[in-house]
Amino acid sequence: VKELLFGCDEGQVGREAALRDAAEELGISAPRLFADRDGAYVSRLPDHMGGSYVKLYDWVDGSEADPADPELLGWCGRTLALLHRAGEGPKETPNDWYERCPGEADWAELCEGVRTAGVPWADALERFAATSAVELARYVTPSGGGDVVTSHLDMRPQNVLVGRSGPVLLDWDNAGPVSAERELARAVHVWAGGDDFCADSARRLVRGYLDAGGRAVIKGVESFSLLFATDLNYVRVQAQCAIDPNVTASQREFASAEVVRMLGRLPDPAAVSRLAEALAPEW
Repeated sequence: VKELLFGCDEGQVGREAALRDAAEELGISAPRLFADRDGAYVSRLPDHMGGSYVKLYDWVDGSEADPADPELLGWCGRTLALLHRAGEGPKETPNDWYERCPGEADWAELCEGVRTAGVPWADALERFAATSAVELARYVTPSGGGDVVTSHLDMRPQNVLVGRSGPVLLDWDNAGPVSAERELARAVHVWAGGDDFCADSARRLVRGYLDAGGRAVIKGVESFSLLFATDLNYVRVQAQCAIDPNVTASQREFASAEVVRMLGRLPDPAAVSRLAEALAPEW
């Protein structure tokens, strides 16, 4: 049972269910999402049980995915290619979370708030907003829609379990429209090790993608716009949560720790450029 702590978007749940079912027909293993007696994939608990929305899935046993495993890298590439095939022809456009990022005024307002709140990382956030955030934002642009598909949008090792029958893809909650090129680029960066990437791992993933009929091409740093946008947006929302008096102390503590963690690991455009160059012979 998965509780939806931040409300329910029934349209989003519908996209998740449709993509998951289409992907299963193409051979992608994923936990079943059960519908209730009325055919709805999400149910609301009674008020005396909290009134929140829940989804019911199959339980899946398995071990954590090892991103260095060559077979798993090939599986990741093939799975992305199949997802992009299953999700062809969406009528929607990508969410701003994946296409845009905070601007100078947004960071200035946020930095003022965290300084007033007296959090220990206020200076670090201000330095980040004046330097790295500006550099990364240069590469964040709307995708234009030419290669938009409906896809998983959270293809990370943490969302894969390896069971007796092979890898299982979890957490389809973010399923929606996305640029195929940009989703592939982020997956390569994440699975190959980030800025300290293993070029062979990146190549294995891309070869798996292309061999399975994937059509996206990573052209350069601009292909990683989604990677930059989501990381910048994540820093912003966690910093906002860390100083929000309306959330719990534990939520603020978690958000604060996430800001500190992210400020030390955001992608470097120079490293991303080297990754794109390492993949150039594959296309």
